[in-house]
Amino acid sequence: MTDLRSTVDALTPDAVHAAYSLIQPYVHRTPLLTSNTLNTIASTPQTAESLVGTPFEGQPPAQPTIRLFFKCENYQRIGAFKARGAFHALLRLIAERGKDEVQKRGVITHSSGNHAQALALAAATLDIPAYIVMPRISTPSKIAGTRSHGAQVVFSGSTSTEREAVVAEIQAQTNAILVPPYDDFNIICGQGTTALELEEQYRTLVTETPRLSVRGSAEGQAPALDAVITPVGGGGLNAGVATFFADKRTRVFGAEPSFEGADDCRRGLLAGERIPAVKTLTIADGLRTPVGVLNWGVISDPQKVAGVYAVTEEQITAAMRLVLERMKVVVEPSAVVGLAVCLFNEDFRRMVEKEAPQGWDVGVVFSGGNTTVEAIGKLFS
Repeated sequence: MTDLRSTVDALTPDAVHAAYSLIQPYVHRTPLLTSNTLNTIASTPQTAESLVGTPFEGQPPAQPTIRLFFKCENYQRIGAFKARGAFHALLRLIAERGKDEVQKRGVITHSSGNHAQALALAAATLDIPAYIVMPRISTPSKIAGTRSHGAQVVFSGSTSTEREAVVAEIQAQTNAILVPPYDDFNIICGQGTTALELEEQYRTLVTETPRLSVRGSAEGQAPALDAVITPVGGGGLNAGVATFFADKRTRVFGAEPSFEGADDCRRGLLAGERIPAVKTLTIADGLRTPVGVLNWGVISDPQKVAGVYAVTEEQITAAMRLVLERMKVVVEPSAVVGLAVCLFNEDFRRMVEKEAPQGWDVGVVFSGGNTTVEAIGKLFS
């Protein structure tokens, strides 16, 4: 517990800045987009019919004012933010153990797809053998993407427990070094670089075009996002973003699917303890894992993460449709859970309305875009 606490304490904004300096040559600086249409939808009350069957049935719907700023990690290398953490973790591993040892042993991980592709890319770039354990039900394009970088793919069951058992078998045979998908200091710092770019891009954008912000051309202080919301699966992205914003005005929130208990982080926060296992087939396949132990140490701190909210499969699908049709941006279901919270979660919307009559500028991280035409067609058939 002492080691865990000291590791959590070492997760600082400076650590994220150091990670960014290391990985910049290997990752894309992804764009920050806005959408007047989605701002209008987010700032319009939900219909009474949409609240039927919820705790807010029969109550006046919230009417917050929300300006959305989308950090498009779907345009990152391998199509997801995971490239940041994978490159950072592998570069640190080589620096600590030497390239000869890492090359000789290789690296291994388990992932439903995005971290799998990210580590495969990083390993290929740095000439390191890679073994990737993937659930048999992983999206075919993610499997193909992982193999395209030369990694050896081994299949497993869909739960984290089943994945980890296969990892242990391969490690016993190969002595490969584990690079965890999310529950790792270097992974968290790498993912946190998403927030570093987001803040810089937001300030530049709002300074150049003040009307994009709810505050317009406010004077006296540098522009700052009121909130950033990210998806939460294993929690590496959310913990990294929260680490970067720990000493700033911006509040950080998490978003999860509610289907079959996928909202383990939200439920754990209510119960006061981490939920160690999740078994769900939510359409947000990148969020089917429980929050990691180290990530929980960050996310469960209310000074770092202000709350976690959940949305339904139907709300995720509706948000994805809006992004595809209105923004013309290809995203995977996991990427839009944060947007779905802003559009449909009445608890979140009422909070914004109550705390900020003038509204909030909200950064939404689109975590990835690794889906297929067939999968999109099935969702909307």
